[in-house]
Amino acid sequence: MSNTGLIIEERARDIGDFLVGRLLPFRKKRMVGPFIFIDHMGPNQLGPDSYMDVDQHPHIGLSTLTYLIEGELMHEDSIGTYQRIKPGSVNWMVAGKGVVHTERTPKDMRDGHVFTMHGYQIWVALPKKLEHTEPAFHHIEAEVLPRWRENTAEYKLIAGKGYGKTSPVPVHSDLFMIEIKAEEDHKLDIAGKLEGEIAVTLVSGEVEACGEIFTAGHMLVSKTDEVCKIKLLKGAHVFLFGGKPFEEERHIYWNFVATSKERIEEAKQQWKDREFPEVSGDDTYVPLPG
Repeated sequence: MSNTGLIIEERARDIGDFLVGRLLPFRKKRMVGPFIFIDHMGPNQLGPDSYMDVDQHPHIGLSTLTYLIEGELMHEDSIGTYQRIKPGSVNWMVAGKGVVHTERTPKDMRDGHVFTMHGYQIWVALPKKLEHTEPAFHHIEAEVLPRWRENTAEYKLIAGKGYGKTSPVPVHSDLFMIEIKAEEDHKLDIAGKLEGEIAVTLVSGEVEACGEIFTAGHMLVSKTDEVCKIKLLKGAHVFLFGGKPFEEERHIYWNFVATSKERIEEAKQQWKDREFPEVSGDDTYVPLPG
């Protein structure tokens, strides 16, 4: 997953208990817990003449989390991973000191048919002590993620800890990411069930907070940790995410995240000089922006 340019901050507004913006980061809120970047991919129609082809690009200082709602992707990286990702499963790539990867529509899906591509691509900053760790990759199948019901809502714990459950995704900090689908109106009850900063991103449907209704594409960030008074209206599909923030500031440029600007500059030069490892058999190259 590549941030194709410098991140443009969206305008945010204050509605009382929440800040409201359009994904992460936005003005007034650069991170939520260790989450530093969230990109809503689609929903887009692909085929027969256009497919997803993200060429070789680098990452440092973070873990990427890819979660699909519709469609499929083939992930390849410089540590030898070749993994297909399907809806509901999780790709978790630890960039550490540096990794390069590609994301493409699988070859067997380039058959002239039209299909929908829809999902989220997320960056989670690594703790400072792990910024230079060796890169790693983990694929977690959908059926092993914890699921449960609360009244008429379905919950799935994608990563981290929450509601007394633990996801098998091998995260490196205190965080949570939870998918919720509400069959009927549903009030969130998170008291004592989640720890740290909390945000809600709305995939589809509507939610009510502070007397206002919000539609798909909005993100609400609670101004108080571990408190989140919000109602999911019938048919709403949302993600809760957040966790305990780091003490140190994070710098971000393109696909690079670090606690020091010097490390960012070093990575920029390394990519320009083609000193990162490469995906085997792939000669593509996404230039550094600017």
